[in-house]
Amino acid sequence: MKKIFKEFRKSTMPPGEHMYNKKIKGSTFMIHKEKGKFIVYIDNEKLDSYSSLGMAKKAGTEFIKQVK
Repeated sequence: MKKIFKEFRKSTMPPGEHMYNKKIKGSTFMIHKEKGKFIVYIDNEKLDSYSSLGMAKKAGTEFIKQVK
């Protein structure tokens, strides 16, 4: 069975509504909204959840800068 690219990409995305996406120092940084929380994913691995989008962006960016 053939899968088109959109179906494949959707199956590899974390659950929830996609809110933000950025590539920093070669790492993929995404934020998804699930049940009122903003979940940070770095390279498709869950980092943590935050109550606001701003806090999630700041924490994810800072994490990547320190680790990479």
